[in-house]
Amino acid sequence: MNWEQELSAKAEVINQALDRYLPDADSQPALIHRAMRYSVFAGGKRLRGALALAAAEVLGQPPEPLLPAAAALEMIHTYSLIHDDLPAMDDDDLRRGKPTCHKVFGEAIAILAGDALLTLAFGTLGRLQTAGFAAEPVMRVVVELAAAAGTDGLIGGQVVDLESEGQAIDPDQLAYIHLHKTAFLFRAALRTGGLLADADARDLQALAGYGTSFGLAFQITDDILDLTGDEILLGKPLNSDLANRKATYPSMYGLEQARRLAEAQVNKALHSIACLGDSAAFLIGAARYLLNRQS
Repeated sequence: MNWEQELSAKAEVINQALDRYLPDADSQPALIHRAMRYSVFAGGKRLRGALALAAAEVLGQPPEPLLPAAAALEMIHTYSLIHDDLPAMDDDDLRRGKPTCHKVFGEAIAILAGDALLTLAFGTLGRLQTAGFAAEPVMRVVVELAAAAGTDGLIGGQVVDLESEGQAIDPDQLAYIHLHKTAFLFRAALRTGGLLADADARDLQALAGYGTSFGLAFQITDDILDLTGDEILLGKPLNSDLANRKATYPSMYGLEQARRLAEAQVNKALHSIACLGDSAAFLIGAARYLLNRQS
């Protein structure tokens, strides 16, 4: 398997789904719809949505009916980026090499665009029933994504991240930030695929373990790239974490130890899905990609 080509193929079908589910740019009120589309289609690998599709495929579920869930994951992720870039948060001017939503549309519309994407994500999950899924697994997915996006997940991690800026924190608090801010949405993506593919308890636990370790490794490598990456490939200036006095793995452990910790999480992710065998080739490739990612 050429993993990057397979990811690109999954991203294409997710983008097509997003184009169908998002309001047209010219529909009223057009300004907010343009802002939503601007941010959703400003780039991105569609990794969370692709992992949900791949998790279901491992268990024999065709990916097409899961596209509402994959699109919803990407809407939630994009909403979080729009709000993260705001002056009240990280105050970033660029995202993936393009001006951030608030730089193009203003802060008020950016806030509302993020709100609208989060709201639309849960409306989009309702399409899963018309795609043929029973109500019970759909409701489990709704609860799963709500928890991952809320104060027990992404928002909780962001709050502690903000509170920790410029503060001396311990390793447990750093892990809390990274797990909640990043890893739990990845875990939810894997569990979403598993729930919609009727995974048994063993397989669901394997996918959840993979998602948690994958997400933690992803955030650690993100912290490393903020110091050592290529600004052109990253699409944003380096050292933004340092400028914002963020708590990161390199700042706590140093670069080399942070790399070792990322590798340990990748190995843990791979161990989690060893029981799934060769059918998990895409998930295996995704984990290995983290150790060489450039953006």
